[in-house]
Amino acid sequence: MLFDSWMQRLQNEPAVTIRVHSTQGSVPRETGTWMLVFAQGEWGTIGGGHLEFEAIADARALLAQAKTSHDMEPVEKRFVLGPSLGQCCGGVVVLRLTRVTLQDVPDLQHTHRRSLQPLALFGGGHVGKALVQILATLPFWVRWIDSRDEIFPPGMPAQVECEHSNPVQAAVAELATNSRVLIMSFSHAEDLDVVMACLLRQRNKGDLPYVGLIGSATKWATFRSRLRERGFTDAECDHVTSPIGVPGIHGKEPEVIAIAVAAQLLLLEK
Repeated sequence: MLFDSWMQRLQNEPAVTIRVHSTQGSVPRETGTWMLVFAQGEWGTIGGGHLEFEAIADARALLAQAKTSHDMEPVEKRFVLGPSLGQCCGGVVVLRLTRVTLQDVPDLQHTHRRSLQPLALFGGGHVGKALVQILATLPFWVRWIDSRDEIFPPGMPAQVECEHSNPVQAAVAELATNSRVLIMSFSHAEDLDVVMACLLRQRNKGDLPYVGLIGSATKWATFRSRLRERGFTDAECDHVTSPIGVPGIHGKEPEVIAIAVAAQLLLLEK
């Protein structure tokens, strides 16, 4: 179940957030990581194992207690990840458990969005549709852009924003700082326009760390020649990744390409 579905559920029943408040040494997840626990079911993870098992049990105990007390302060729990927990990380984790209700939904949505990497996807074709389904389950905030406003399917996850832009390259100027960009429109002419807009923005601001273009090596060689004719240097052209996707995956099905591209994006986050 996606994050926005859990937020809808929170409108009808309370939950408890478990947040990694502080850490020492080797631990499963970093400070700030959080999960949401209901009486039945949970979203997210703080690292799994016995630590998470104990924390979920504590969270559900707080939910049961909340039935008789509506004014509950956050609770902190300290866990030593040693033999007593059956985890040999050796570090220390302090968790903060907080009861949340409908009124906390805006803050939780804001917290969730801040943890996501901005990504712009140009193109609503088969690969674009397959990619959106995968990216919606990963830590990305997706701005999905196409010059055809009828191309987007209904029922998109909350972390996917659909945008009609004509000309499509006009959207590049408004992208969030530090956006990753994927270009796969229905038209090579549109692809080239978006690539040029990205390289111009990169020249002026230097804030698009990844620009990926779908297609073969032959397509990129043609684009590179046209970009040089338009005044872009070899160093600027080198900023474009094309073909896209981790090497060694050869399938041409949209879903296979989407997985290879998603894996490449995740490698960038290391």
